[in-house]
Amino acid sequence: MRAIWKGAISFGLVSVPVKVYSATESHDLPLHQVHAKDGGRIKYQRRCEECGKVVSYEDIDRAYEEGGRRVVLSDEDFELLPAERDHEIEVVEFVPADQVEILRLDKAYFLEPEDKALKPYTLLRRALEDTDRTAIVRFALRRKTRLAALRVRGDVLVLQTMLWDDEVRSPAFEVLGSTPKISERERDMASQLVESLSDDFDPSAFTDEYQEQLRELIAQKLEKGDDAEVLVTDDSGDDAGDNVIDLMDALERSLSKRSSATKKTPAKKAPAKKSTAKKAPAKKKTAAKKTAAKKAPAKKTAAKKAAAKKKSA
Repeated sequence: MRAIWKGAISFGLVSVPVKVYSATESHDLPLHQVHAKDGGRIKYQRRCEECGKVVSYEDIDRAYEEGGRRVVLSDEDFELLPAERDHEIEVVEFVPADQVEILRLDKAYFLEPEDKALKPYTLLRRALEDTDRTAIVRFALRRKTRLAALRVRGDVLVLQTMLWDDEVRSPAFEVLGSTPKISERERDMASQLVESLSDDFDPSAFTDEYQEQLRELIAQKLEKGDDAEVLVTDDSGDDAGDNVIDLMDALERSLSKRSSATKKTPAKKAPAKKSTAKKAPAKKKTAAKKTAAKKAPAKKTAAKKAAAKKKSA
């Protein structure tokens, strides 16, 4: 991975120099726009609407317009801003981890400490773990001041940018103004369906089916040609496209489907353990036989001795 930013985490008088890396990446197939008639690649030019000339990227500045007035901002103007020059990730406060709403979280970054900063880095990580807190930080990245949540993932500190409060929209839906009546049976069946689908989350168990099918489609076109008919596997299921209106019917069908799937893949039963209680009588019986066998010869010997006495007499 390549670091995209360098700075330092500061909390109190402690400073932790770190490198910032993107924590995620996209694996979507890169698709280009082409001319439908001849397949020629479509290219975009940065053309000035005033003079009509194509402008190189180095000669482009940014501007803000309001009320018919325009203010042009150059790279030098942005460098004058204190936040742009500051490479400090300032800890503003430590808050309970469950108070950071998922809706506000945005891009994630890994933080790598420099060798000399390993001890304070580890100390901060363990402090967050011990207190179950998330650090709310403020920093500047790519010419924009950002609010972020600093949290722990394994043995790494993760910086996840957050939306500002005025960037989170309020869902003003009139339809939610009234609450429909839900019967106990409907709630019970919905709970059963939730329970039947409950499991521990394993992200590796999920794949991007669209990208897989897109790759399959491209592979067949490369093999058979653009005009050849191709067939892409569809694993969407039997109920795809059904327009189910009745809620109870939908719940019953869903539960029935889950039940059928469970029967097809029954769990392996553990081998039954043999009961030791049944063996006990067998041992006693065997012992009794042995005792009887030992006593029998003794009686037989006594009878022989009596016969011998009579004969000698």
